[in-house]
Amino acid sequence: MRLVTYRTDRGAARVGIVSGDSVVDAGFDGDMVAFIAGGDGSLAAAARRLVDGSPTYALGDVKLLAPLVPPIILNCGQNYWDHRNEKPAVNQKDPEFFLKAPLAVIGPDEPVILDPVVTKKLDYEVELAVVIGRPGRHIPVEQALEHVFGYTVANDITARDRQAVPRPEGGFEYALGPGKNFDTSAPLGPWIVTRDEVPDPQRLGLRTWVNDELRQSNSTEQMIWKVAEIVAYFSHFYTLPPGLVIETGTPGGTAWASDPELGGKPYDRDDVRRGGYLQPGDVVRVEVDGIGTLSNPIIAG
Repeated sequence: MRLVTYRTDRGAARVGIVSGDSVVDAGFDGDMVAFIAGGDGSLAAAARRLVDGSPTYALGDVKLLAPLVPPIILNCGQNYWDHRNEKPAVNQKDPEFFLKAPLAVIGPDEPVILDPVVTKKLDYEVELAVVIGRPGRHIPVEQALEHVFGYTVANDITARDRQAVPRPEGGFEYALGPGKNFDTSAPLGPWIVTRDEVPDPQRLGLRTWVNDELRQSNSTEQMIWKVAEIVAYFSHFYTLPPGLVIETGTPGGTAWASDPELGGKPYDRDDVRRGGYLQPGDVVRVEVDGIGTLSNPIIAG
């Protein structure tokens, strides 16, 4: 099942089900996080709506919003070797752990703001995003996927010159808080694909295009820590609630690789173009196989 948060010209935001080229209203009065918290009951009710003549709209006639605004976004950084190799070395034996605030969330086709007060080096990162369904703490790895409600596509927009700051004596100071958290830095969408439609989250291709130039191309097979391991890891720190989103890291091919000033190292592959940072007028498109494609324009702020 593909679930969206949508709005018509006349209504408030609603939970819907994508059926072909249509959106069927899910008949649910709460938001997507509340829907997810309803578990199997919510999904069963939504399945009934697909056959009982519920209000239906053409997909092109509704506005798709971010599929959910999670209580928080947990991020697993440095999770692909080719991304580690394109930037300054950091010794990391556990998943890199940082947070993104829900204030940063935007949806499909909403603009990402390049605010020069925040950054002059705005970067893209395609990521598979995991949406938690069943709550849990200290979750064993072998049971971790049972706590997943579904998956969506994320673009972990990053202010590189805030994330990596050169030290006068050499090297870099890392500051993931300001580097990752600012208005419009967390595009999500276009929908949530429920777990039953993704039999193996470790066999999904990921790609990024900037103005139709391929910049990133890899597979979740290349993750250092797999989805189940990441869910289990974060559950040691938090009781993971329904609707929480975990972003699982990005592969190589980011603009950082083309920036020696911040320690970037050339990312040389014949099938991708090594390009620079995002600029106003660019359109960045990130895609995960079996999940969907998320597109956002870049505007000056």
